[in-house]
Amino acid sequence: MDLDLIVRKLALKNHPEGGFFAESYRSSEQIVTGGLVSWQDEKNAVRSVSTAIYYLLSGSDFSAFHKIKSDECWHFYLGAPFEIIEITPAGNLVKTVLGINLLHGEVPQYTVLAGHWFGSRLKNPSDKKHFGLVGCTVAPGFDFKDFVMADRERLSVEFPQHQSIISAMTR
Repeated sequence: MDLDLIVRKLALKNHPEGGFFAESYRSSEQIVTGGLVSWQDEKNAVRSVSTAIYYLLSGSDFSAFHKIKSDECWHFYLGAPFEIIEITPAGNLVKTVLGINLLHGEVPQYTVLAGHWFGSRLKNPSDKKHFGLVGCTVAPGFDFKDFVMADRERLSVEFPQHQSIISAMTR
């Protein structure tokens, strides 16, 4: 499959964290976040029950470290495997390879928990035509009000043991 064809057919646009995306689903039903732990600072936020996007990376592009208030389930579709890199609130570094080669430790689906700093990149970003396409489902649904992009300096101070990966995965 051709990268330009996929971008065109799925109407993908540049994403602020890197890569390309298009929202493919937003529930018409809504939820009041109420007592959800992730929303302690905004107890009555109204969000869609769920949202979904297509997300594409190519070459050495990456999704910069960010966090959201909801769990985000990643689904592998085609192309090169993704490496999802997380820093948990406790400071643990977790790397998960999203792909279809189960014999080599890849998983076709993975959920990043709410409040974890995370980013992604292709596992082997060797050439510019190398790409991967995934889907991301968020519940309660994604809203940019719940999105925080990492600041390299602040994240490095908070997690100095991960300075090299933070430097590589922030803009």
